Amino acid sequence: MESKSSDQVKNIEKYLRRIDYIIRIKGRAILNDLNLTIPQFTALQILINHGDMTIGELSQNMALACSTITDLIDRMEKSQLVVRQKDEKDRRVVRIIVLSKGYEIVEKVIEQRVGFLETKLNDFNDNEKQILDSVLSKLYEAIEE
Repeated sequence: MESKSSDQVKNIEKYLRRIDYIIRIKGRAILNDLNLTIPQFTALQILINHGDMTIGELSQNMALACSTITDLIDRMEKSQLVVRQKDEKDRRVVRIIVLSKGYEIVEKVIEQRVGFLETKLNDFNDNEKQILDSVLSKLYEAIEE
C-alpha cells in the first residue's frame, strides 16, 4: 500500500509535467509567430545564459551533433540572431555571439509567457502567489543540486 506522501509526490510530478507542457505549447505558438524554431530559441537561451560559445560547446549543451548545430547557427546567422566571431585570444577558435535581435526575441517570448502566466494567476491572492513562488524556488534549489 502506498503512503499518502507517495501519492502527493506523484501528484506534484503530474501537475509540474502538465504545467510545463501547457507553457511549452503556449511558447511554441509564440515562437511560430516570430518565425523561430524551438532549437533556435533553446540555443539563444543557452548562449545568453552562459555567454558566447564555440559550436562544440553549444553542441554539448544542447546534446546535438556538431553538424546539426552548424546548420542551426547558419540559419540563425541568416536571420541576424547570432554572428560567428574569431576568439580574441586564439584566432583558430570561432565563437557564436548573440546579436541584439536575438536578445530582443528571447525577451519578447519570455514577456509573453509571463503575461500568459499572469492571466492564469489572476484568481490567486498575493499570499498564494508568494507561497507558490517560495515553494517552487525551494523545489528548484533541491533539484538543481
